[in-house]
Amino acid sequence: MRELHGTTAVVTGGGSGIGMGIALGLADAGVQVVVADIELASAQRVAEQIRSGGGRALALHVDATDRASLDRLVASATHEYGEVNVLSNNVGVAHDSPLSELTDRDWSWFLDFGFLSIVRTVDAFLPELRDHPGQAHIVNTASMAGLVTLPFSSEMPRHIGAYTTTKHAVVAYTEMLRGELQPAGIGVSVLCPGMVQSNLSATSARNRPDRYGGKLPEPRSTPPAGRGEVMSARQVGPIVVAGIRAGRLHILTHPELRSAVERRQQQLLEDFDFFAALRATAGQAP
Repeated sequence: MRELHGTTAVVTGGGSGIGMGIALGLADAGVQVVVADIELASAQRVAEQIRSGGGRALALHVDATDRASLDRLVASATHEYGEVNVLSNNVGVAHDSPLSELTDRDWSWFLDFGFLSIVRTVDAFLPELRDHPGQAHIVNTASMAGLVTLPFSSEMPRHIGAYTTTKHAVVAYTEMLRGELQPAGIGVSVLCPGMVQSNLSATSARNRPDRYGGKLPEPRSTPPAGRGEVMSARQVGPIVVAGIRAGRLHILTHPELRSAVERRQQQLLEDFDFFAALRATAGQAP
């Protein structure tokens, strides 16, 4: 999808963090942006920033765990702008907790917001996107944590096991979705950012629904060390725009983290070698 100017994008989670950066980056490229967020006031601030820069933007409330809320978002976006060409999904949650301490309710919270929210939103917008073959693109935000695993350590001083699990699911879902939608002329990308300035832990804590235990205490900020440059959310937007235009499957903000992915793949290859040797040895047994 090389031509973005004059198209329309819906950005969920667009009121802060990476979603905000994507909304602003798309607006800079001449895209009309629907900024959707569970915190309407945040979405309104981003939309006003776009309008003050000469762009077109609409702020809407959305709960991406609620199909009725998503249906209203589709209806409002198409009523305002006539069509939707780009869907950017940025809803997720983060919380510092060891895997061994998570309850079924905790897992439901992570999976509902971190993975199923993306599936629901794609499902809600697919009929609209199918109407614009060649001029439709989906970007699902995962993380470098969807490509590597980082156990608790001095390098990663937080327990991100559940977060990592959902991000791996988002990567796999998006890669499979791309293959399914390619014949329909719909582009699909997964954004795997490294460290980006964000308030995800705070918004996760204050917006956890009662059905998952209600609000959490305001989290302590503990940015991980040694994971590459900490990028501003605003810097992410142009990278996503470039990825959409080029039709890339993986959109990567921190190429310096390639070695971490290579180490993970090397471990997998070594395990293949081990079991290949084991089979060869077994075949030689009398």
